[in-house]
Amino acid sequence: MPFNVSWHTLLDQLDELSQGATLITPLSGDRFHITDVQEHRVVIELEDSGESRPLQRDQFETLFRRITEDAGRFKLERLPPDADPYPTVLSLHPRFEIDEDDGVIIERDGPTTTQLLDDDHAHDEENEERTEPDLDVYADALLLVDALERHDVSTLAEVESNALVNLYTLLSDVQRNADTLRKDVADVLLNRLHHDRPVSGPFGSVQRTARRNRSLKDDEEVLAALENEGIDRERVMGVDRSRVDEALEVTELAESDVYEIQESEYVRKADVDEDVKETRLQGLKDQLAATEDEGAEELRQEIEDLEGRIEELTSFRTGTQMHE
Repeated sequence: MPFNVSWHTLLDQLDELSQGATLITPLSGDRFHITDVQEHRVVIELEDSGESRPLQRDQFETLFRRITEDAGRFKLERLPPDADPYPTVLSLHPRFEIDEDDGVIIERDGPTTTQLLDDDHAHDEENEERTEPDLDVYADALLLVDALERHDVSTLAEVESNALVNLYTLLSDVQRNADTLRKDVADVLLNRLHHDRPVSGPFGSVQRTARRNRSLKDDEEVLAALENEGIDRERVMGVDRSRVDEALEVTELAESDVYEIQESEYVRKADVDEDVKETRLQGLKDQLAATEDEGAEELRQEIEDLEGRIEELTSFRTGTQMHE
């Protein structure tokens, strides 16, 4: 299909978008709105910054041709900087969609999906129905919050021993269970991050990066490689790897000649927006303070029951008390 036909099909789709419709980019997770649709460009406005950006027709044509010339798929990581919105908008065309797991935009003959957020996603999180997760870290965090509210941890030296035991126990449990969940989340994210650009959320951003580990090969293999370069084995026998590194600096050997090198990828925290977190926390406090409807009594009863369980499960007992 010629690009000119596909372009006008895309423009028709954009004209039918509801006012204020939100799209989200696949790599950076940026949200934006379509503010103007013209014959030679599409104008968008980024939600976070309010920046207005024109997306040019010729750039859409370039992306279109790369997709069609490469077996109907194009790796998103090959996009130039700041070009994330182009495949996002193109996904509104009925023949194109983004596969975030594979990190590609694809041309299909059948039904496709878009990067358009539906009304449910557009609602504020505060208005969404909540369910209590069946997670250890959730229960531990509730107990920890309750304990922190009961004691002044700004002066730990003045806190009684039983309270410190409770705090230490809960902090340890939260750390362990949170780290387990963090690793599970990172495993899923790693499959979705196909570029070195950070991907942002309301509280911060993450990016894909790599760490490099190396270990020495078999002793005889290392020594043979060094001897071939005129390095006496006595210079590296019985010493640590720093001596091997020194030998590498004065020879033409590559690291791979003497080291087994393995690379692994992981997700690292790139930024934290403390202001957003503080605003969110204050909103939760305000909601609790304003709870005066018929569900307030039930909530207070649940809190009292929780306090009873906390006291029973985490109260400090000395060895003498336990044997009385």
